[in-house]
Amino acid sequence: MATDANQQLAMILGPETAPFETLISHLMSSSNEQRSSAESLFNLAKQTNPDALALKLAHLLQLSPHPEARAMAAVLLRKLLTRDDAYLWPRLSLQTQSSLKSSMMACIQREEAKSISKKICDTVSELASGILPENGWPELLPFVFQCVASDSSKLQESAFLILAQLSQYVGESLTPHIKHLHGVFLQCLSSNAVNSDVKIAALNAVISFVQCLTNSTERDRFQDVLPAMIRTLTESLNNGNEATAQEALELFIELAGTEPRFLRRQLVDIVASMLQIAEAESLEESTRHLAVEFLVTLAEARERAPGMVRKLPQFIDRLFAALMKMLEDIEDDPAWYSAETEDEDAGETSNYSMGQECLDRLAIALGGNTIVPVAYQQFSAYLVGSEWQKHHASLIALAQIAEGCSKVMIKNLEQVVTMILSQFQSSHPRVRWAAINAIGQLSTDLGPDLQNQHHQRVLPALAASMDDFQNPRVQAHAASAVLNFSENCTPEILAPYLDGIVSKLLVLLQNGKQMVQEGALTALASVADSSQEHFQKYYDVVMPYLKTILMNATDKSKRMLRAKSMECISLVGMAVGKDRFKADAIQVMEVLMSLQGSEMEADDPITSYMLQAWARLCKCLGQEFLPYMKFVMPPLLQSAQLKPDVTITSADSEDEAEDSDDESMETIILGDKRIGIKTSVLEEKATACNMLCCYADELKEGFFPWVDQVALTLVPLLKFYFHEEVRRAAVSAMPELMRSAKLAIEKGQSDGRDLSYLKQLSDYIIPAMLEALHKEPDTEICVSMLEAMNECLQISGNLLDEGKIRSIVDELKQVMTASSSRKQERGERANAEDFDAEEGELIKEENEQEEEIFDQVGEILGTLVKTFKASFLPYFDELSSYLTPMWGRDKTAEERRIAICIFDDVAEQCRDAAFKYYDTYLPFVLEACNDESADVRQAAVYGLGVCAEFGGSVFKPLVGEALSRLNVVIQHPNARQSENAMAYDNAVSAVLPAWLNCLPISNDVMEAKVVHDQLCSMVERQDVDLLGPNNQYLPKILTVFAEVLTRKDVVTEETGGRMINIIRQLQQTLPQSALASIWSTLKPEQQLALQSMLSS
Repeated sequence: MATDANQQLAMILGPETAPFETLISHLMSSSNEQRSSAESLFNLAKQTNPDALALKLAHLLQLSPHPEARAMAAVLLRKLLTRDDAYLWPRLSLQTQSSLKSSMMACIQREEAKSISKKICDTVSELASGILPENGWPELLPFVFQCVASDSSKLQESAFLILAQLSQYVGESLTPHIKHLHGVFLQCLSSNAVNSDVKIAALNAVISFVQCLTNSTERDRFQDVLPAMIRTLTESLNNGNEATAQEALELFIELAGTEPRFLRRQLVDIVASMLQIAEAESLEESTRHLAVEFLVTLAEARERAPGMVRKLPQFIDRLFAALMKMLEDIEDDPAWYSAETEDEDAGETSNYSMGQECLDRLAIALGGNTIVPVAYQQFSAYLVGSEWQKHHASLIALAQIAEGCSKVMIKNLEQVVTMILSQFQSSHPRVRWAAINAIGQLSTDLGPDLQNQHHQRVLPALAASMDDFQNPRVQAHAASAVLNFSENCTPEILAPYLDGIVSKLLVLLQNGKQMVQEGALTALASVADSSQEHFQKYYDVVMPYLKTILMNATDKSKRMLRAKSMECISLVGMAVGKDRFKADAIQVMEVLMSLQGSEMEADDPITSYMLQAWARLCKCLGQEFLPYMKFVMPPLLQSAQLKPDVTITSADSEDEAEDSDDESMETIILGDKRIGIKTSVLEEKATACNMLCCYADELKEGFFPWVDQVALTLVPLLKFYFHEEVRRAAVSAMPELMRSAKLAIEKGQSDGRDLSYLKQLSDYIIPAMLEALHKEPDTEICVSMLEAMNECLQISGNLLDEGKIRSIVDELKQVMTASSSRKQERGERANAEDFDAEEGELIKEENEQEEEIFDQVGEILGTLVKTFKASFLPYFDELSSYLTPMWGRDKTAEERRIAICIFDDVAEQCRDAAFKYYDTYLPFVLEACNDESADVRQAAVYGLGVCAEFGGSVFKPLVGEALSRLNVVIQHPNARQSENAMAYDNAVSAVLPAWLNCLPISNDVMEAKVVHDQLCSMVERQDVDLLGPNNQYLPKILTVFAEVLTRKDVVTEETGGRMINIIRQLQQTLPQSALASIWSTLKPEQQLALQSMLSS
């Protein structure tokens, strides 16, 4: 068999051209068999005779009369010369290498077909990126510059294509030629003689080159090319060549995203041109959309050019107006009124969708202070217009900007709510729908403020909208808005409205169209969830309806209705509790089990809803759910183990770009690959992972039989980068699995397994979490990972071995370093020329996540210190250089609080072993007792109490300063207000008794006189905190007085006199029995000395 193949190959690679051409045509064959056989031969040639194969391909590329054969040869050569596992270049002889390089340069000159020319340029660039840095192709750049200087447009375009790609791959090899390149770009883009294709290629090359330059001085050399770059765009539009203009716009969008500051000096002109294009109704929609995309991308490039676009006159006004105009482009489609389908987009155009998306992005990028004044001004003008489209546009825009402008909009909620509710009375149903939509969106983005302040206006308006039987879509949307509103609502706010809302939703359930019924079910579920025990009174009325739908909605067209009835039943059950729900729950579970046993289609929504319903039923029934677990777990694990449905294609292939509009696919571009992922699969997987976490949390030790299987399923998903929700669920499940195992072992329900099993589980989970943390791109998930890690460490306790502790400490260093770098980068943005207060506010918000990271690091260190006590201190010493900077005054109050808490833990848990840190940390703690932040004061005062309790002689010299600091906390005029109460209580309970135990002071005479005087003052003012409940600290105080008065050097005469007066007063005011009891605690010699002083 092998001999046949070798003979075939010898013929294919022989002097005749036909056999090789046949092989290439078979590689493109639609017949699988023919193609597969050709691929085997091609791979054999690659392994056994790479030189002959490469030369044959080059020959075919140069001389074949068939365009498709030349195109295929170019693609195959590029693959062979790509630096991956099949990289062929190093295996070729020097002669072949030299021959290939010459051949490809000749092909560039000879090829007439533009699409093949482009493929040859790709191949040349691919090879050059591997060998140019080592000077492996010295002839290439002179050849490219020669092509640029030639009279041939085709050669000029090819040369610029190569320069663009080389800039992306190996820009550093081009920078020595910066001066020459500058001249070439300027001359080409400024010339009237050059055709538009060449100019676009040059524009691509200059933009790629500017992006590869690492310092701004080098980039600034190209500032004088920018006007010519912009002219390329405007000229193509003036000549009616929109296809060329669109290519130019796409290149400018790339530049706006990566190097916005390069545009800064010409910003006014560029933005004016782009706004003009966006506003020009005579241009194609796609051209205008690209101009808008450029402007929004520029606004989003905050990290690279903070605040830059806010300073532009009219920029926000005109862009906002252009987007509002796009929202007006909506048709009154009859399909919207018939409401036979879910499709709420009926009548919406691509302009409308673009306007919606960009308003949302613009608001998030620029924030409320910038957007809201412009928006409100334009809304006012729109709302006085007569056309319904204008009213609709205002309401849609308001909903779109709410997320990005929430802080500012909350400040004038009254105005916003009034504006929306006025439109509930509109004569046009689509405007009423948009007003309801705005309330729904604002309930999410401005909640719970909206709910707390305006429930008495909003809920009755939504209830009234549910009566609009002429317009089912309005009814359904009102139900959806009730859902949004109730999600951010307390049971107390909802309770007075429940009678009205529940009865209306039941009416919709019985009489509405299917989409209205579905909306009513979801709303009912949310209302039950939010009102909790208040829902009890409706249970007997509601549950029969829900069960009827679950039992009878068996038709395929009613799948979603049935799915939502499951959701509603399970949430109502959770709201009313096990006792009320149990009988119905058993019936419902029978239905779910029979459904689970039936064959369901892959896209059936019931699958996902059922996974969630089972988990809620478990939460409701608790341990009584255990018998059902054997039915629930197999399909749940199957869903959690789903493989992502991924397709990988080339990023620049046109066919896939068309498919990217498919809503069931999510597309991401990685390098030169386009990755498409089926979203429904990911969502089912995420739901299943979340449910596994719920079961472990709810069933505790009852979940033990599944711990192994679930750990093996979820641990690898800690690094599932296709979907954040899957990673979040996997992270949350880790401590639950360990807790389940630990409880099962402790309660003897672990099938004979002991703590060695828990150690084994922890040794599997903790290193995997550390590895995932190291690679996690999302800061919010990093916080969750650290939090889960802390729980795992608390559960595994001293089962952790030294190797694991070392790994944890190393990763914590890494986490703090990465966090500090991110903050530093943001700090550098603050030095940008256009930085402003709005940008400062956004940076502050981003930095709050870093505080959360540090807080979790502190929690983990606290756990390790509590678990390993003094034996952890060598690791703590390693970390001190990361922690000490956090005490600085330049740090936020939260960072200072966390740093103090870490020291508090060390002092409290390690006691004597922690004395060595007192010199370093106590000065900070003392200073922090009077910090302006109540939280910092509380942590510091608590720390002082710990040091006073355990510090003994090490703490004594600091007693005086400690007391004066605490006095400030205790005597603060607002000491007992809620924000200061914790600091006050700590100062009193933790510190005063400990401080008394340190008295009297005898070594430092000066300090002693001050401190004893302070003690005297506190007793004189009958400080209840010092005397303690029922005067419990009085004996100790009198002991101190007695010692001080018998040692005259540690008290001033004046203070001594005041102390004697205090004792005389006590003799008169205290009952004899109490006085005798206190007196008996003194030593005989102290009693005698005091008696003589009192009688003199």
